[in-house]
Amino acid sequence: MLTIKKTKQDYITDTIIYFILILLAVTTLIPLFNILAVSLSDSAKATAGLVTVYPLGFNMTTYTTIFKDHAILTAIGVSFKRVVLALIVDMVLVVLAAYPLSRSSKVFPFRGVYMWIVVGTMLFGPSMIPMFFTVKDLHLLGTIWALVLPGAVGQFYVILMINYFRSIPMELEESASIDGASPWRRLLQIYLPLSKPIVATIALFVVVNNWNAYYDGLIYSINTDDYPLQTYIQQLVVNLDMSIRDVDQVKSLLTVSNRSLTAAKLVITMVPILLIYPFMQKYFISGIMIGSVKE
Repeated sequence: MLTIKKTKQDYITDTIIYFILILLAVTTLIPLFNILAVSLSDSAKATAGLVTVYPLGFNMTTYTTIFKDHAILTAIGVSFKRVVLALIVDMVLVVLAAYPLSRSSKVFPFRGVYMWIVVGTMLFGPSMIPMFFTVKDLHLLGTIWALVLPGAVGQFYVILMINYFRSIPMELEESASIDGASPWRRLLQIYLPLSKPIVATIALFVVVNNWNAYYDGLIYSINTDDYPLQTYIQQLVVNLDMSIRDVDQVKSLLTVSNRSLTAAKLVITMVPILLIYPFMQKYFISGIMIGSVKE
C-alpha cells in the first residue's frame, strides 16, 4: 500500500484550511445562538441589545405567550399537513415526468417538445394574478390543496431527476427489458432504488420550500384557521388588552418585547428543518452534483 508522507508545508496548509473552516462555522452559528439567547432573555435586556450568545435574565415567557394562543397549534398542523402532502404529490409527479424525459428521442419521439415546455415554464412562469384566478376557478381557495398544487411540479426538480436517471447505465434497463420487465417495474425496482441521493435531495428542497413559504398562505387562505405556520407568525402580534383583570397575565405580557418575541418565532420555525436536515445531508451533496451534470 502506497503511503504519502506529509511535509511541513502540507501541515501548515491543512492548519490554515481547518482554521478557515472553523471560522466560517463559528460565524454561521453565532447568529443562531444569538436568536436563541434573545428569545430566552429578559425583555429589557433584549430590547437594549445587551444579549449576545447567552441569555440574560433567563425566562420562557415568550414561548409560553406564543403557545397560549391555540391558533398557533392549528397553524403548525396546517404546515405539517402541507409539507406531507406536497412531499407525496411533488415526488410522484416529478418522478413520473422525469422518467420518460430521461429516455432517448428514439424511445420517446416527442421528448424535445416536452423539454422545451419544461424549460420554457421555468423561465417564463405565471404571475400572481393569473395563478390566483386559476386557483379560484378550480374552487381551491381556502383549502390545503391551494398551498400544495400550484408548485407541485418544480421544473428544477424535474431537470435534476432527468439528469440523474440518465447517469444510470442503460445496460441495467436493457437487461430488465430482455427479462420481460415492464416500464413500471423498471422504474420502481431499478431506477428508484438507485436514486436515493437525488430523491432525498429533492425531498429536502420540497420540505424546506413548503415549510418556509408564507406569502401564498396570505393569498389563498380565506380564514386565519387555514394559515400555515409561517403565514400565521407573520401576522402574529401581541396585543395587551387593557380590560384584562388577571394581574399575572398582564405581568406576563409586559415582560415580552417585540425583539424577544420575534426571536422566539424564528426559533419555532427553524427547529423542524434543523431536525431533519442532518438525516438528509449525506445524500444532499452527491444528489445535487450528479443531478446537475448532464451526461
